Formats: sequence, C-alpha cells, structure tokens
Amino acid sequence: MLEESCERMYELTIAITTRNRAAFIGQTLDSILPQLTDSVQLLILDGASTDATPELVRAYQRRCPQLRYVRLARNGGLDRDFSRSVEESSGRYCWLMTDDDLIRPEAVQAVLRAISANHSLVIVNAEVRNSDLSKVLCARRMALHEDGVFTPQQRDQLFATAGDYLSFIGGVVIRRSLWIERHKEPYFGSLFVHVGVIFQAALPGTALAIAEPLIVIRFGNAMWRPQDFEIWMFKWPRLVWSFEDISEAARAAVCRPEPWRRPSTLWLFRAKGSYSLYDYRTWLVGRLASRTQRALALLIACAPGVIANLAALLYCSTVRRDMSIGRFELISSRFFIGNWLRNAHAKG
Repeated sequence: MLEESCERMYELTIAITTRNRAAFIGQTLDSILPQLTDSVQLLILDGASTDATPELVRAYQRRCPQLRYVRLARNGGLDRDFSRSVEESSGRYCWLMTDDDLIRPEAVQAVLRAISANHSLVIVNAEVRNSDLSKVLCARRMALHEDGVFTPQQRDQLFATAGDYLSFIGGVVIRRSLWIERHKEPYFGSLFVHVGVIFQAALPGTALAIAEPLIVIRFGNAMWRPQDFEIWMFKWPRLVWSFEDISEAARAAVCRPEPWRRPSTLWLFRAKGSYSLYDYRTWLVGRLASRTQRALALLIACAPGVIANLAALLYCSTVRRDMSIGRFELISSRFFIGNWLRNAHAKG
C-alpha cells in the first residue's frame, strides 16, 4: 500500500529503487543517512520485496524523518519503478541511487553544490570495487580527472564522454521537472530508462560531470547477471544506436551497433559464462547470414568454458592489462579453474 504523499519540497531527493536487497541496502543507507540535511530527502521505492527489506527500511525510517518509504503492491519492472521513484520524490533534483552501492562521506554536499548552479543534469563519478568492497577494480569508472561542463550544443561530446558510464544509473542526478516532462514509456523494458530520458533530445541547460568518484560501486552484484548476453549484446546497443541525431562517432565511442558479430566478443562472453548454446540458438542463429559465421558462433558456444576462461585470462594478463574489471569477471566466472574444480568436487 502506498504511503501518503509528502508535500514538503527539498532541494535534492536521493531516490532508491529496490527489490529483495535486505542483505545490502542497510549498508547503502548507513552511507547516506549521516549526510542528510534539512534540504535532502531520502526516498525508497520498494518493488514488492518478498524478503526482509520492508522491516529493515522501516527500522531506518523510525530514526530518520527525511526517509519516505513507498512500498508497491507489485513490481513494475526496473525502468517503470525508477520512473515512479522520481514521480514520488519531493526534490527539485533527483539522485537515482542504487540499492547496494555506497556514497562517500562528502558526496551529498558535493552534489548540493553542483545543483546550486541549476544544471539540467549532474553525473557523479564512481569507483568500482569487488562484491565485498575489499578491492578496487577501477579508481574512476568515468575517465575524467577534472570536472566537465557540457552545453546543449555539446551533446555529442557528453554522449561520448559519459555514455558508457551511464549504463550505471546510480551516477545520475537530474532535474525532476525535466524527467517528468520527457517521454519514459518508450524506454520501459530497456533497463536503461534514464539514458533514454537524458538523450532523447538535447538538454535544455548544461550538464556537469563530476570527476571525483563519490560513489563506490559493488561490482558483480547486479540482479540482471543471468541476462548478461541479451543486455550487452542487444538491449544496450539497440538503445545507444537509437539516438540517430547523435553522431555515429559519439555512439561508436560507447559501443558497437552489433557487438555480437565479433568472434572475440563471443569468446569473452563464453569465458565469463555468459554465452552458451542456448544463447546461440536464442539470439544468433537467425541473425548470422552466412554458414561460416554461424559455424564459428556455434563453435565458440560449445567451446569448453574452462579453456575459454584460461585463454581470456592470459590475454588480460599480457596484452590488455588495463582490463581489471574484465579480469575480475573472468576470475568470478564458474569457468575459472579454481571455481570449476570446487564445483566439480562439490558434485562429487
């Protein structure tokens, strides 16, 4: 049941959309609550969690008057629920924060300073860590070392600079009125509704990209991991290349239009455990025109995962030493030799 709407207006709402994240959201809230001021609201929209999320969030709510908890009777899907969280917010700006990542102690004040300049959009950089936050995988997910301001006429530059990073919704701080007035429905189901809202047309004002990493991403914990192949081979490229008034060069800087056509990409996804015979039959067999292409894609889908993983790790350790996140994904894969041996032993 929805709670009554809060009429007080804030400068900023930190809007978290969650579902079944009781194991993680407490740590997220612990990083946020000490930074709240009278001008900042915290809103949690719960997409019908079936775990202990409601009880946990209500415990935080009892000691935080700025925390508003909205629990939906049923889950509307990631995009629809994120959009609903903006609608339910009472802030002039909305920070679309994730439910398992952390913000640094200075983050809220930095964002409040940024939105005081009346930008249409603020993009907050992040550091990437492993799933238990013990190891830094990437110090700056968005490759900026100084803040950047982009005018509406610099839309291509903004897309090329921040487009790849914006596959992560937690870095988005957007003027609420801008979100409300733009089209959302066409992007429901894409998993990246925020990118559709931001880039469907030129922003009315400037966008600020904050170079300092103020967010700590808990990498490898996304609930969509089983859909990796579909998302990164089809959903994400389809969205990126749908912005036809953004230059091809800017879109290509974010991703290829059809990355699944590259055997090396298929091999990497096989090595990570995200490409299989099922994926070949579901997504590729009807799209690859030539018999040779189909045979190669099939061969990769059937390749021993352990061998694919070892070869990919060797590549990351010698040729592409900058692929720290990719290397982490390979080591986390069920095909990593250590994991594979443990699983084989467990099955006995």
